[in-house]
Amino acid sequence: MALFGKKDWKETEVKIEGMHCKNCVARMTKAFLGAKGVKEAQVSLEGKCAHVVYDGSALTEEDLKEIVNATGFTAA
Repeated sequence: MALFGKKDWKETEVKIEGMHCKNCVARMTKAFLGAKGVKEAQVSLEGKCAHVVYDGSALTEEDLKEIVNATGFTAA
C-alpha cells in the first residue's frame, strides 16, 4: 500500500497473443487504462505486447496478465 499517496511506479512489457487488428489494440488499451493503478499503456499490434506503467503497490505483473486474459487474449 502506498504511503501518503505516493505511488511505486513500475514499468513492464506484457506479451499478448491473439490480437489481430486495431480494434483488438483499442480493446486491450482500454482494459489496461481502466484498471486502478495503471498510469499508461501502449499496446503494439506488431510487437504483440504492451508497455505498461503501473503502481507496484496496487498491482503486480500477474495482475496485468490477468487483465489480458480477462479481455479475451492470452498473456504470454
